[in-house]
Amino acid sequence: MPRPDGRPNDQLRPLVLERSANPYAEGSCLIRMGGTLVHCTASVEPGVPGFKKGTGEGWVTAEYAMLPRATIERTQRERNGPGGRTQEIQRLIGRSLRAAMATMSFGEYTIRVDCDVLQADGGTRTAGITGGCVALADACAWLSAKTGVASPFGTLVAAVSVGVVEGEERLDLAYTEDRDAAVDSNVVMLHPSSYVEVQGTGEHGTFSRRQLDILLDMAGHGISEIFAAQKQVLGW
Repeated sequence: MPRPDGRPNDQLRPLVLERSANPYAEGSCLIRMGGTLVHCTASVEPGVPGFKKGTGEGWVTAEYAMLPRATIERTQRERNGPGGRTQEIQRLIGRSLRAAMATMSFGEYTIRVDCDVLQADGGTRTAGITGGCVALADACAWLSAKTGVASPFGTLVAAVSVGVVEGEERLDLAYTEDRDAAVDSNVVMLHPSSYVEVQGTGEHGTFSRRQLDILLDMAGHGISEIFAAQKQVLGW
């Protein structure tokens, strides 16, 4: 069956990374993956969580939020703190970005990466990781210039969704595909080829080992293209 946008099953949506999109943040990136648009900022703040105090080490964490009209129908603002889904997403983004760090020995600073969804068409958490990585790399460079220590950033991290829709394995699901997927997965990788996290769920069916292998191969090829885009925008 043809995809809603006519893409081949193994093709990413158009990807645009706008580095330094926010003039105030120590690092920032506006990422567009098809119809999904996420504004990522990395802020360097003095101080660390209680469990890090006195260690001389820093911390990297993430927050995620979606504008009320980022979706087809308006959603309520989370005024009483993040809900369960939001907490799960920001923990995933935080874990992924910490995996990109070479060291936490950069002094007692917190690098807080905010991923704000301006427009949602599937893959918002994976876009947050990919754009957040660019913002984090620049924030680490800013911190290095400020403190004189080597940048604590290690290597690129990126993510993409894959799934089984209408019996077909597909890369980088748009919202309508994600909504109807029998199997929905998110894959996070460190450059060049190691895994940080693989989330795979049989939403409306099960999947075989063969299908899992196909999905992981698709994700790997897609993420290699994303790494290339990250390198280009960072000038690496």
